[in-house]
Amino acid sequence: MRHIISILIENEAGALSRVAGLFSARGYNIESLTVAPTEDASLSRMTIVTSGSDEVIEQIIKQLNKLIDVIKVLDLNEGAHIERELMLVKVKAEGEGREEMKRMSDIFRGRIIDVADNTYTIELTGNGGKLDAFLEALDPAVILETVRTGACGMGRGARVLKI
Repeated sequence: MRHIISILIENEAGALSRVAGLFSARGYNIESLTVAPTEDASLSRMTIVTSGSDEVIEQIIKQLNKLIDVIKVLDLNEGAHIERELMLVKVKAEGEGREEMKRMSDIFRGRIIDVADNTYTIELTGNGGKLDAFLEALDPAVILETVRTGACGMGRGARVLKI
């Protein structure tokens, strides 16, 4: 089962390496990883998407809590949460295809953020399923390049990850 693990960690050199090393040493796969400083510059929030049984996820969380730099760990799948992903897609946009690309972008609530003579770069945000659906709706021949951030998420309502 897919899990989103959110980690509050000290913003220090090597902290990311220690977390990644924990996964690597135990043979766990990281499907996506996002990390950035929080409103407190001394702390970073790390979001890791991984898969495993409940027992494996429980073990991962226990191991993460043992790391010195880790302040708090939260499995977002244990409650209501919001998740989003960002994707940039560069597509061919020539002749009549330009209007079609604009229409597809509008249907999926994307934004065209760069216009060149023969290409558009489209920005989309949403859950992974929405982004996958956009890519499937396009002719693979028009997709020039794709970049995705991976999931970023937080608990809904009063469920927060703070000291």
